[in-house]
Amino acid sequence: MPRLSEVIAELDALWPPERAESWDAVGTVCGDPDAEVTRVLFAVDPVQEIADEAVALGADLIVTHHPLYLRGTTTVAAGHFKGRVVHTLIKQDIALHVAHTNADTADPGVSDALAGALDLRVTGPLVPENNLGRICELDHPETLADFAARAAKRLPATAQGVRVAGDPAMTVRRVAVSGGSGDSLFDAVRAAGVDAFLTADLRHHPVSEATQHSPLGLVDAAHWATEWPWCEQAAAQLDEISDRHGWGLRVHVSKTVTDPWSSHHTSPGAPN
Repeated sequence: MPRLSEVIAELDALWPPERAESWDAVGTVCGDPDAEVTRVLFAVDPVQEIADEAVALGADLIVTHHPLYLRGTTTVAAGHFKGRVVHTLIKQDIALHVAHTNADTADPGVSDALAGALDLRVTGPLVPENNLGRICELDHPETLADFAARAAKRLPATAQGVRVAGDPAMTVRRVAVSGGSGDSLFDAVRAAGVDAFLTADLRHHPVSEATQHSPLGLVDAAHWATEWPWCEQAAAQLDEISDRHGWGLRVHVSKTVTDPWSSHHTSPGAPN
C-alpha cells in the first residue's frame, strides 16, 4: 500500500497548491507522511460528522474541499469544535488533506464537475486568466424554469433547494456555471453573453442589479450542493491513479449532507 506522502504527491499534481489563492489554506492539515493509506474518504466539509464517518469507515485519509482552519488558529483544544475534529483524526491515525481554490481552477476542476452533474457540454473557462468557472452549452434549448428543474433534480437535495431569478419562460441555450460563491463573477458572465448563470450564495443586491442590467437568468443552488459533484470527480481521479500504480486503494465519497441549513419554510407574507 502507498504511504501518505505518495498519495499526497499525486493529489498535489492534480491540484497544485501553488494554484491556490493567497488567502487560502490548502494542503495537509494532519497526518504522518510515512503512514500507509488503504482507504480514502472525499467530502466537502471537514466537520465532525465527516470525521466520525471516516472512523466508522476505517479510512486513513480524508480529502475535503473546504479548509478546516481558513484563518489560522492558536489552539487545537478539543473543547472547540474544530479542535475536536483534529483530536478525533489524530487519535484514529486519519490524515486530512484540503484542495480548495486550487481545485476550483484545476482542469478538470470544481466547475467541470458541476457541469458534468447537469449533463452540460463545457466549451471553455468563464475567466480564462485563472481558469475559473465554465461556459457550457445545452444539447437542446430549454426554458429557464426547465433548466432550474434540471439543476434541482441532478444536484444533491438541500433545505434551500434551487432559487431562480429572471423570466421562467426565457430560452436557455448557453450557460455559465461556477461551483461555490459566484456573485463576484457577474462581469465575466455578462461578457460571456450566456443566457443563464448557475452558482451559489447569490446575494440580494448583486442579483437585483444583474437582473436590471440584462435579461440574464440566474439559478442559485446551495453552496454545498454545487461543490459536492467535485467529490465524485476527485474520487474517480484517485481511483485511476490507484489503478495505474497498483495501489488497490478503496476510495469513497461521503453522502452526508453537511449543508448548514436544516429546513425551509415558505412565508405566507405579512398582512398589508
